[in-house]
Amino acid sequence: MRLQWLIGILMGLLILIAAPSLQAVDVQHVIVYREPGRFGGWPANHGMWSWGNEMLVGFSAGYFKDHGPNLHAIDHDLPEEHLLARSLDGGLTWNVENPAAQGALIPRGPSLHGTELPRVVDRPWTDCPGGIDFTHPDFAMTLRMTDTNAGPSRFYYSTDRGHHWRGPFNLPQFGQKGIAARTDYLINGPHDCMLFLTAAKANGREGRPLCARTTDGGKTWDFVGWIAPEPRDYAVMPSSVRLSETGLLSAIRYREGSRSWIDAYFSPDDGQTWSLRTTPVPDTGEGNPAAMLKLADGRICLTYGVRAKPFGMRAKLSRNEGRTWGGEIILRADGGGRDLGYPRSVQRPDGKIVTVYYFNDDPKQTRYIAATIWDPAAAD
Repeated sequence: MRLQWLIGILMGLLILIAAPSLQAVDVQHVIVYREPGRFGGWPANHGMWSWGNEMLVGFSAGYFKDHGPNLHAIDHDLPEEHLLARSLDGGLTWNVENPAAQGALIPRGPSLHGTELPRVVDRPWTDCPGGIDFTHPDFAMTLRMTDTNAGPSRFYYSTDRGHHWRGPFNLPQFGQKGIAARTDYLINGPHDCMLFLTAAKANGREGRPLCARTTDGGKTWDFVGWIAPEPRDYAVMPSSVRLSETGLLSAIRYREGSRSWIDAYFSPDDGQTWSLRTTPVPDTGEGNPAAMLKLADGRICLTYGVRAKPFGMRAKLSRNEGRTWGGEIILRADGGGRDLGYPRSVQRPDGKIVTVYYFNDDPKQTRYIAATIWDPAAAD
């Protein structure tokens, strides 16, 4: 473990020498979930929530199988679980929970990376009766898809910090060929909540980001606006923050040909119209989504994985609502290969950020869920 830490420090120093615009910060890496022979992945799809120093994050847990350097190392013939990990001490230690024991958060659909769970019965999908209090102090919501192209999506919610979940509840298709829901939402009031989703394009392939809203506690959801034009390849996985009473900012994962990057789109009118504000990350290697977070001091924080050498996790900060961004912050540069990233981030009461993602030390070894605790006060 010490050798791995030293390698990470050396890699970071080499990057700084090669590109002085990059920044290094003090970091602490901890293990969230790591089991021999298993594949832990994709926290960005599931969500992360915090209540002070209590934190909860969702992730996928399959079984490891090496398919070569360009594919996810998950065994498609064995089941995938959707698990939760909880920390009560600000991200220093974590305990894993399996909500399937109560019939909740069951993987389902052709986008599963493994077979469906044996002997586990998913609750029937129903229409939400409405009346959800999104402002409940112990509220959490997670959105799930069945297919990245044309499948329906659903949501669950909890009012006891994720110990018990209600749902699954149907999400509408909004007149599109399919909705691929991952967890990105903003709460406006007791019964008022906005979702940021990905729809299938006109040709049925993924994807184009949109904004939707409920004002009756989840009973009905209305299309609000397209975040970005229909792309040639895909624009997916929005991560969004509120800047003002009507101002929104959303980070979008883009791919076109061999290029992958992150664009930030701005809406001045609560999601009805959007325009490109900037490209905070012009290159993410083979592609990775960003997690956007508004800090207590008003800065915007972006964390993301880089699927290019040196493989690792990075961050950027903006002091002017995403118009410009500071230098790239190295969280770690010791990844073993491209199968990593998909972060979620929250800020602790002491101001430090906890960024959770999936990672590997060696492409032929277990994929695991890790967290990096770092202080944005020391960064630009």
